[in-house]
Amino acid sequence: MKLAVFLDRDGTINEEAGYIRDLNDFRLISGAASAIRRLNRAGLLAILVTNQSGPARGYYPESWVRRVLDRLTELLLAQDAHLDDMLYCPHLPPKAGGKVTGYAITCECRKPGTLLLREAAARHGIDLARSYVVGDKATDVELGRNAGCRAILLETGYGKEVLAGRYQWPVQADHVALDLAAAVDWILADLPTSFATTVT
Repeated sequence: MKLAVFLDRDGTINEEAGYIRDLNDFRLISGAASAIRRLNRAGLLAILVTNQSGPARGYYPESWVRRVLDRLTELLLAQDAHLDDMLYCPHLPPKAGGKVTGYAITCECRKPGTLLLREAAARHGIDLARSYVVGDKATDVELGRNAGCRAILLETGYGKEVLAGRYQWPVQADHVALDLAAAVDWILADLPTSFATTVT
């Protein structure tokens, strides 16, 4: 079975900019594309898993979420990097601010729910127990825990706020990394010997 690195988007790959309504506000964090390129070359699946509640809040249509993901693909390809799949949750429960019919629901795909990881695992033949989740929020770490993956919290985006106890809730990650590049360093060093041997 394959190994994967499940990546959050905002604050992990691109700079945290709130709800993006202009593609000019979508900028990659320095070193993020090269980090993903290293995953590609190591034979690990790099899969985006992101909460995007803008459609549920009525900020923009779901088609805009896909347009931003297209922009992400373009920026990564320009640096010879790619994501093997991109999965997102457009939902938000009404009690949390969801307003739009069809999107304002309680679902299993919104992180830290594990539906998107389970779907990716079935689609790509992924061993979740040997895979990784990387992100800047407590929800990302909890997602990793819930799915049986190793969880890495980044200090980019909201990461420092999580670590200081000022955002979301306290979590215990398997590793805390300065940024995505540092997280990939740790992942590649942490790979099971049998897998590392096959990709070197």
